[in-house]
Amino acid sequence: MVGIFLTFFMFRYKEPPIVISVGGSLIVPNGGIDTDFVKRLNVFIREEVEKGRRFFLVAGGGQLSRTYRDAGKAIIGTMTNEDLDWLGIHVTRLNAHLLRTVFQDIAHPRVISDYDKKLAHWKEPVVIASGWRPGNSTDYCMVKVAQLYDAQFMINLSNIDWIYDKDPRKFKDAKIIKKLTWEECEDLVGDKWTPGMNLPFDPIATILAKKLHLTAAVANGHDFENLRKIIEGDEFKGTVIMPYEIDAGFYDREYYHGKKSGYIFHSRESYIGRFLQNLASIYRAFLIRIYINPKNCLDVGCGTGRLIRALRFFGIDAYGVEISKTAREIAHETVGPYVKEGSIIDLPFKDDEFELVITFDVLERIERSKIALAIDECTRVSSKYVLHKIYTVENRWMSLFHKRDFSRISVFQKKYWYNLFTSLKNVSILRRSFFKLPIFFETIYLLKKKA
Repeated sequence: MVGIFLTFFMFRYKEPPIVISVGGSLIVPNGGIDTDFVKRLNVFIREEVEKGRRFFLVAGGGQLSRTYRDAGKAIIGTMTNEDLDWLGIHVTRLNAHLLRTVFQDIAHPRVISDYDKKLAHWKEPVVIASGWRPGNSTDYCMVKVAQLYDAQFMINLSNIDWIYDKDPRKFKDAKIIKKLTWEECEDLVGDKWTPGMNLPFDPIATILAKKLHLTAAVANGHDFENLRKIIEGDEFKGTVIMPYEIDAGFYDREYYHGKKSGYIFHSRESYIGRFLQNLASIYRAFLIRIYINPKNCLDVGCGTGRLIRALRFFGIDAYGVEISKTAREIAHETVGPYVKEGSIIDLPFKDDEFELVITFDVLERIERSKIALAIDECTRVSSKYVLHKIYTVENRWMSLFHKRDFSRISVFQKKYWYNLFTSLKNVSILRRSFFKLPIFFETIYLLKKKA
């Protein structure tokens, strides 16, 4: 039975695809097919497939859809929204068939146009999808794909660089929006779908994405180097739509005292929660004492300071830095003097100040564009070692004890972090775990700073 249990957790997970909505404005701008764009898309996707990535490409209709709708109205006058939608849907299917033809040797053999059920046992690295049914745009289809295939991140490509607070073609004072929440997006686009709407994101898709707590990037599809940055998690040109504004205010009293964190055994709500969190802190501190035994240590994103207390119990001169005012306020009185206010991307400490710098479940909570800076800061204030414990998509056991923690916005495969750390010139990887635990259990990297 144990073997069956382990096999289930080790093999039930398969890396979710990268979900991209390819706007019709890119495929058929002004009613004519942009063969140069399609060629470049073909090269780009194949290069990424060579890296082991999988894609779900949802084709849009764009201006050609509106051309057909306008033609129908010009001929017969009034048309129902359903008829108008079907004209647009069939255009997306034609565009999707073009993409499937281009990728035919690496793509699933049929275009997906039904999102009521999940595609079973698909092995191809590329799947092409199109419009679905009246009342929904391809933005909605993209969100449905993310829902069906456990993708937390979506990329919406069109012919715009950013989302604006109003139409920049009509208003010269339109302002760029680099980051917003789904609630703010809702305020911007409304809550009703009309065929032919030209909005940065479909209102109905926005409602569903908000419900699912997804993250989306909206960017110009002509810039493939920028697209590569989005996929790699680097800083990019475009707008990010997030479930929450992840800042110091996110980690409020509701997060620590209420149910916002999504922990089933919340430490402030149950004796079991307090016991488990204290036990985890003692376990981690003990391993650090046994395997590393630093003179001093900095816990970045220390929360209420449980780990600091445990480290000090084992004789390590431990300190913490925490962005949340609430966490610092409710921290144990014995911890308070050792915790400073600060952010992981701007640590209030000198170079080489600590023998060991640690982060436990912090890096996956940072916006993708800031991850590299956060890692550099942790390395800067360390003189010897940096330890990162990271929640990755393989750590499936967490779902047994946690509801989804909406603050986790940069959840990657374990391979992503390995490639990132091995690419750094100022550190080397010493350990990838304390014990030889199965991949579904933990993701830990102990780094040694180079002289």
